[in-house]
Amino acid sequence: MPAFQRNDALNLLSKLTLRRVLNGLLVLSSYYISKWFKKPVQWGLPVSLSFEPTTSCNLRCPECPSGLRAFTRPTGMLNENFFKKTIDSLSDRLIYLIFYFQGEPYLNPDFLDMVRYASKKKIYTATSTNGHYLSDDLAKKTIESGLDRLIISIDGTTQDVYEQYRVGGKLEKVLQGARRVVKWKKELNSRTPFIIFQFLVVKPNEHQIEEVRNLAREIGVDDTRFKTAQIYDYENDPNGLIPLNQKYSRYRSLLKGGHELKNPLNNHCWRLWHATVITWDGMVVPCCFDKDAQHRLGDLKDRPFREIWRSEDYVNFRRLVLNSRKNVDICANCSEGTRVWEE
Repeated sequence: MPAFQRNDALNLLSKLTLRRVLNGLLVLSSYYISKWFKKPVQWGLPVSLSFEPTTSCNLRCPECPSGLRAFTRPTGMLNENFFKKTIDSLSDRLIYLIFYFQGEPYLNPDFLDMVRYASKKKIYTATSTNGHYLSDDLAKKTIESGLDRLIISIDGTTQDVYEQYRVGGKLEKVLQGARRVVKWKKELNSRTPFIIFQFLVVKPNEHQIEEVRNLAREIGVDDTRFKTAQIYDYENDPNGLIPLNQKYSRYRSLLKGGHELKNPLNNHCWRLWHATVITWDGMVVPCCFDKDAQHRLGDLKDRPFREIWRSEDYVNFRRLVLNSRKNVDICANCSEGTRVWEE
């Protein structure tokens, strides 16, 4: 393992406490018991949590409901006080906190203050950004916030390719932002954040995979990772995004034409036991595939998280997945159980 990856792993391990480890063991054991006996058992609290800073976004990516402005739920900003209250109730068990669900996190003016608050509680913090708001000032504040992982989406190495998916985006602005973060990380002598170029592999950019690796080395980011794209109408692929290289596709081509999901959709899901997602306005949803929050398992404005986590609604949703995952709409186009990342 390269030194920079080892440092990131050690940083994550440094967040562990006895209470967090015991909670993780409870969650893991309850997941396997549920999987083996096909009955939903839930011990412990989430190990990982995604909190949505905002649903707003500056881009119009063709397979993203935020980019398409296709949400039926309201657009808004996560309130800092509400965030703190929720994190206070979970921080002694929580290990990993993702500041991302839909939207662009840096559009929330309190985003880095919330990162700083979670970092002080020794929680591993991560976010994913399209990289358009990494001014020199915000790049410096990102380092100072204590953010542990920064994922920058860079889906092309030339503007003409990049903009085919990142509609409305400016590649050079993203690269400048990445350089600023690398610069301030060095100047402040910080070991964090672990900076990743994330390359969403689609047909228009799959020929640039080696180029983005070289670009990452040139700029000095820590790692490059390749992610497969979720295509809503994958049978027909109307936007022509499914790559020809099957290694980087969630779907396989059929001889008769069209595509099918590679994932066999076995009746279990680790995410439902160890992680959850909270929208900007306090809705608890099962996972990141429920982008429009159709499966609302509770509202933190009305009930505390621990009550929601063990509620009958959550138990019933886990039971549905254990009985017939393929019949749950958000599971029918899901990559859980298949390898998504390539390092």
